[in-house]
Amino acid sequence: MVEEAWKAGVIPALAFFTPDLSGSQRGRKLLAVIEDLPGECFVVTDKVMRALSDTVSPQGILAVVPFIELPLPENPWLVLVVDRVRNPGNLGTILRSAEAAGASQVILTPATVDVYSPKVVRGAMGAHFHLPIATGVGWSEVAEALEDRQILLAEAKGEKIYYEVDWTKPSALIVGSEAEGASQEAERLATERIVIPMQGKAESLNVAVASGVILFEATRQRRTQDGKGAGFSAHR
Repeated sequence: MVEEAWKAGVIPALAFFTPDLSGSQRGRKLLAVIEDLPGECFVVTDKVMRALSDTVSPQGILAVVPFIELPLPENPWLVLVVDRVRNPGNLGTILRSAEAAGASQVILTPATVDVYSPKVVRGAMGAHFHLPIATGVGWSEVAEALEDRQILLAEAKGEKIYYEVDWTKPSALIVGSEAEGASQEAERLATERIVIPMQGKAESLNVAVASGVILFEATRQRRTQDGKGAGFSAHR
């Protein structure tokens, strides 16, 4: 995570590390970078690191960075709307998948878990540093942001299979809570409902898994349209 922050040009205000960090080439390289930055850097004991971190086995470095406010794209290709997803692990995985798939932007509705929850940040694996994320956005603002594009709501009883959608057009994908489903506002806003067909006996997929499946289908279609190979980066 600290490496991802550095690669994204995010400068820590504070950094803490244990002596063991210099025991590996990767650790020494990162430490040299951190110590050269303008923020303060402190060597601490393992006990102090465990007190600072909320993980069971800290990796020996911890950085305090500013909240990230990336500029929103003017003409986004694919916007992901996360509605009422309250599990931080799921949201972290969704953000990681969205960034990897080249989504243009993520919008989180007010009932969604805090995007800066420690579990969300860890699960996103650096997506916060690269992916524009709008939080606590009201539905009137969501509707305005998604104007003039197809809005697909993923649900277990959708009418259209996800790969039958033309994802090369400006699109928005809404994913909702596993327990409660999407909100009424999401259902009203959607122009179409899509589904991932199940071959086994499972009724539905985990919301993070479903999001990844659909996002990468959208990326596949756009890559095919653009005639690009495996190195394609969908943006943004």
